[in-house]
Amino acid sequence: MKRRNVLRGAFGAVVALPFLEGLAPKRRVAAATAPFAVFVRQGNGVQQAVDGEPERYWPSAGPGPLSSATLSADSGRALSELGAFADKLAIVRGIRFAFPGNGCGHSGGGNQVLTAARVSVDPAGNESLSMGESIDNRISREVGADGEEPLTLYAGRKFGYLDEVLSYRAALDIRGAERDPFNVYQDLFGLAGVGEEELEKLRLRRKSVNDLVREEMVSLRSRTDLSAADKQHLDRHFDAIRDLEQNLSCELSDQEVLDLNAVVAVLDDDSMIETVMRRHYDLLAITMACGVKRAATLQIGCGNDQTQYIVDGVQQLPFHKISHRINSDGDTGDPIPGADLLHHKIDRIVLSGFRYFLERLEAADALDSGIVCLTNDLSNKWHSYDGVPYILAGSAGGALKTGLYVDTGGATNNLILNTIGAAVGCKNDSGAPLDDFGDSSLEKGFINELLV
Repeated sequence: MKRRNVLRGAFGAVVALPFLEGLAPKRRVAAATAPFAVFVRQGNGVQQAVDGEPERYWPSAGPGPLSSATLSADSGRALSELGAFADKLAIVRGIRFAFPGNGCGHSGGGNQVLTAARVSVDPAGNESLSMGESIDNRISREVGADGEEPLTLYAGRKFGYLDEVLSYRAALDIRGAERDPFNVYQDLFGLAGVGEEELEKLRLRRKSVNDLVREEMVSLRSRTDLSAADKQHLDRHFDAIRDLEQNLSCELSDQEVLDLNAVVAVLDDDSMIETVMRRHYDLLAITMACGVKRAATLQIGCGNDQTQYIVDGVQQLPFHKISHRINSDGDTGDPIPGADLLHHKIDRIVLSGFRYFLERLEAADALDSGIVCLTNDLSNKWHSYDGVPYILAGSAGGALKTGLYVDTGGATNNLILNTIGAAVGCKNDSGAPLDDFGDSSLEKGFINELLV
């Protein structure tokens, strides 16, 4: 075979063949992605040391550098789930919310986790609202396109008592969240309102060039004068073409779109919550990698997450009750045997899903361009606002340090929101990096350990 041989297929499609004596490693296309921020919220706090319960969340080693080997080997701690990404992480402990809730700890925490603002006096209880905008909104309106809104997603059932808690346009103005990732994909990527027949035509038009030379490919691979190595080189060559097309086209594959569409039928099925989360992550990854949005949130479960997770093959009681350690949504009830361990295993489920998101961003060469943050609107089972986890991945193009574990010793959460906002390009009123987000009474500044 000569270097200049080609395959010619339908509609004039031409694919040049490689040297069959060897082929260089698959080409990767770097994502030209502007800095972005994605915030993922788990509810009900995490299982960390409190009231005699063992520590199962934070790394065993004290604050300092992280390595994949040590974090992965720390198998008794939930954050070991992210061991493969240790060099991309900034694990931030010791963050607190500055203001008390107003009648409902879950609502008050949700009011503050991305706003660092006070909780409303009226409305109160589970209807309380934030008195400021959220950081995703600030990022979108300041560094996004004109009129851009952050992407606001929700995985799991809604219960009506306390649903969306995360994204605020302004004081008292909470943003509704979208549960169906397929609807969002159609809207963001120009398919809204397109019927089934039109979608099929579009799918056919978007076929890979590989599909157009399929018959020739099969015929070529069947030749007896090609060695097994030559055939392997050919397969890698066509895979590289598909990868290149995928990076350039900013669209999910046909199978990924089918998977996204299939999840519509299980949005209310608690046993499928992990699948639903992953489809949201698929959507988020392509949205950020393609620069469609500069900020997004994903809320997992309602405000007091009532999801009945599958743990060890068994569907459990609602997570909210497990977080209370009793079979009740209130203060009294029968103890749930092993509830602290169940809580820990749910933490691992959420972190496993977050790891999947990091894998998708890494595969799209986009993780280093942005910051993704896994956080909570509570610290632990007692509805505490002290010690709320903020787990960051990505450096926003080198703006932040990674590969470290930091204990702030009680810093208010406006400081970490400033740090993230400034890293992706937000400014204060003087044009300097954002250092005054949140309530005006809070001390300005950053989490200095994260600054480059």
